Amino acid sequence: MSGSWTSTLLWLLPLGGALAVLILPLRDAVRGALAMTVTLVTAFLAIAAALEFDPSGGTQFEQSHAWVRDIGLTYHVGMDGLSLVLVTLTAVCVPCALAFGLWARRSNLRAYAALMLLLESAVVLLLVARDLGLFYVGFETMLVPLAFLIAVWGGPNRSRATIRFIIYTLVGSLLMLIGVITLGLQAGSFDLAEVGTSDSRWLFLAFMAAFAIKSPLYPFHGWVRDAYRESPPEVAALLAGIVSKAGVYGMLRFALPLFPEPAHDLRRWFVAIAVIGLLWCSLIAFRQPDTRGVIAYSSISQMSLIGLGIFVMNDIGATGATFQMVNHGLLTVLLFLIAGVVEVRTGDGLFRRIGGLARGRAVLSTVVMTSGIAMLAVPGSALFASEFLVLLGAFRDWWLIGALASLAIVLSAMYMLRWISAILHDTPPEPSVGISKMGDLRWEAVYLVPLLACVLALSVYPYAVTHRVSDSLHGIVSTVTTGANP
Repeated sequence: MSGSWTSTLLWLLPLGGALAVLILPLRDAVRGALAMTVTLVTAFLAIAAALEFDPSGGTQFEQSHAWVRDIGLTYHVGMDGLSLVLVTLTAVCVPCALAFGLWARRSNLRAYAALMLLLESAVVLLLVARDLGLFYVGFETMLVPLAFLIAVWGGPNRSRATIRFIIYTLVGSLLMLIGVITLGLQAGSFDLAEVGTSDSRWLFLAFMAAFAIKSPLYPFHGWVRDAYRESPPEVAALLAGIVSKAGVYGMLRFALPLFPEPAHDLRRWFVAIAVIGLLWCSLIAFRQPDTRGVIAYSSISQMSLIGLGIFVMNDIGATGATFQMVNHGLLTVLLFLIAGVVEVRTGDGLFRRIGGLARGRAVLSTVVMTSGIAMLAVPGSALFASEFLVLLGAFRDWWLIGALASLAIVLSAMYMLRWISAILHDTPPEPSVGISKMGDLRWEAVYLVPLLACVLALSVYPYAVTHRVSDSLHGIVSTVTTGANP
């Protein structure tokens, strides 16, 4: 046994909280307060770890001991810069999503709060795992709370959304399980430090299929439309803002370093797919008739941009992709929660039934405008910095790819301006009866403002993220380039 307990506590606290919420005989008010306290303590611990982290110190907060000796499984956890920023992102976003659920008065709070905490535990576990088997446990465990959260608290078509989500996810997970078992048995261990590398294109593609489905990347996004629309708003927020990062994280942590030669040889195909997804989903987002539809397809588009930054395979692109993960996570969670507030308060999310909400609602207007402008990636915003780094990485090797990706940035401005205008300014042709009864934001600001504050803070000081991830990403990119060209 060795190392620090920080990485273990970060996933164990939400798991313990889920069990306490589920088992203890508490009133709903106390149960909700307990769940919220657990998420806030986890967020505090993650932020403390981020402040303590040494960017040049490699993997930190590490703990390792034998798990299943006969097959080489180890309990090995730790965080480098890449893991750290995504763990912190998760720990910041989950309390805001849970607060929305408590504000919306979700039924059966015992099960709801326990599932939300279990989801956080699973995401953090896969982010801190340094063993393929342990990573797979976290990766698969996410499916359970998400499926129940959609199936029980989702919209009218929640059954279809749940089935599609489960089928897509299980297909990808089965392919990755084959890859995990094959690599582990060949190496005699599942620990990343001992697995080594492989030149098998089939195993590489098995991992990539699982990660592309989870992200989701075009054209593996067939489950997204129903899941993002039919999920409760806070669950859709976590799906798009947090769970999707498990896929692209897996590419950087496992697919590229474990398969450097196939990754390098096939990178042009993945770059081409990323650009197609970036452009196509931006166009589809512009045509969506509702608040959630625009955010859903814009999310797929932004994930394609992240994929582009990963597969240009240079330090600049990888740094931009990771910073984009953080920015996209914060903004997508924020936008989905705003859309959820509008849906709950007006009873609708269709643009033809809502609009003109700026009148007499100063706080709502400020939050929507600030969030929308940040999503526009105007100069000086955090999203501008991350997108600029991705584009710079693309232009460095392929000027045409960089030019096409730049066109998609223009398209993103079009659909976000439409989203802002439809909510705040346009007069709806068939106004919902809830519009006249909707007041300005009050308690909702409690879970919206912290996310907005994080976005503004990173706009002022993006170095807080880029400095912490640069060494980790340089190591990953170097492994791929040197492994492909020994």
